[in-house]
Amino acid sequence: MSMLVPSDVEFQAVSPLAPITSLPARIKLRQRITRNQTRRYFLMQKSPLQNRVTPTGEIIATAYRGSWMGNRGGRLHNDRKQLTAKRWTSKHWICCRLSFQGRQRQVMAANRYTELFFLDEATAFAAGHRPCAECRRSDFNSFIRMWAEIRDRDERIYVREIDNQLHLERLATGKVKRRHEARTHELPDGSFIFHQGHPMLVKGDSLLTWTPAGYTHRISKSSVDRADLLTPPSLVGILQTGYELQIHESSEP
Repeated sequence: MSMLVPSDVEFQAVSPLAPITSLPARIKLRQRITRNQTRRYFLMQKSPLQNRVTPTGEIIATAYRGSWMGNRGGRLHNDRKQLTAKRWTSKHWICCRLSFQGRQRQVMAANRYTELFFLDEATAFAAGHRPCAECRRSDFNSFIRMWAEIRDRDERIYVREIDNQLHLERLATGKVKRRHEARTHELPDGSFIFHQGHPMLVKGDSLLTWTPAGYTHRISKSSVDRADLLTPPSLVGILQTGYELQIHESSEP
């Protein structure tokens, strides 16, 4: 389920116990600056919330905005808007619209699920998130139809079945991303591989390096024969069937 959120880059205060030496040069380190004054200074400083998902499934803090919102089934944060050790609470990992029917909510509110954000839908797929059945009903219906087509199924497909399969494909252990060996030239646009320490998007004849701000370094797709596939194989199958995936504009030549 999705709703209007003010920003995925809502800020939180950094630690008031940070070292005094990290103060700007314009603030003179004189004896008259007391510990309480230093504490008040750092409480005024801001840093991004840790709510942005990478193609490897990690959740990081960055000031760059996301194009989609999602969640992993429940609350992953504490009352200080910091992530706990949890990285998911159920197998229900979804990708949502940023706005839906005028609904509004505070990011990382108490006793609410943790809002996560993605650069684009390709990133969400790589991390193992599927379309939301409520705010993205049309996309979800297309997704379900393609899922059934790949498996040559005529009977009804249940969401629980999909989420169980994706969970097997996206995680090797509780928090470790599962990688799958793949031939790069066989992968459709929107897939992600992990190459030379970086997640890279497959787009046309190129591989593009992912960053929180967008795609940067571009190399030839033919230069990499085999690689670790980040996007769950079932979602690669959805892409090969013709699902129209949103990819960030920075991927354009």
